[in-house]
Amino acid sequence: MTFIEKLSAAWEKSNSLLCVGLDPDTKRFPEYLRGQPDSIFAFCKNIIDSTADLVCAFKPQIAYFHAARAENQLEDICSYIRENYPDIPVILDAKRGDIGATAQQYAREVFERYNADAVTLSPYMGFDSVEPYLEYTGKGAIVLARTSNPGGSDLQFLKVSESGKTIPLYQHVAHLVAEKWNTHGQCALVVGATFPHEIAEVRSIIGDMPLLIPGIGAQGGDIEATVNAGRTANGRGMMINSSRAILYAGIDQNENYASVSRQAAIKTRDEINRFR
Repeated sequence: MTFIEKLSAAWEKSNSLLCVGLDPDTKRFPEYLRGQPDSIFAFCKNIIDSTADLVCAFKPQIAYFHAARAENQLEDICSYIRENYPDIPVILDAKRGDIGATAQQYAREVFERYNADAVTLSPYMGFDSVEPYLEYTGKGAIVLARTSNPGGSDLQFLKVSESGKTIPLYQHVAHLVAEKWNTHGQCALVVGATFPHEIAEVRSIIGDMPLLIPGIGAQGGDIEATVNAGRTANGRGMMINSSRAILYAGIDQNENYASVSRQAAIKTRDEINRFR
């Protein structure tokens, strides 16, 4: 099953557009987990088990695992999801953007070592930086277009000329991905929930291509505006990510943190569904 097929099936099965980001910051773990040798795996496993029926995807953020020397725990987390929740896509949030042999090794890491279903990519170095990932024909390439951070405007709003019109760079990226780079039909784009107008602009360019939308929850993106701007005609088309607002909702509950995270996930999923 390809990434897009798996994502479509997950939307259908879960009736959810919620993606839970796995950003395990050991400094924020509940007290009873701190100092345990496999605390990152245990923390993420409990979150996964408590929210799996509520999501369309899980998104581990690779930097949190690398910084903690926990790559093996990331492998275990990816394997755990595949073995126990095989219908849920795993998106590795790595934002890779190199070229040539280096990009080939990054692609190998993502799709062979971690066996992720999709990966986030930076398009700054052009098609060369995306092409090695497309060689894995059933895997997803999720390209940054309009990111949720304010500083994204420094580059993403630069004006470029396309077909006789002047448009922002993020729209040019959307055109490239939708019209030239999506060679196997497995591409998607990242557009932040903090910019609903830009979500709508990108949606008008790419048709029904999926959007990964960070920026709700801790970053303050408006759910109603996000859904109205990004949904497709069938009320899908989005992976709306929440990380910290779900992961750390119940940290003060110690051993019961995952049940509080589940309630936060239910609330977020239901609010998203209100506007679909």
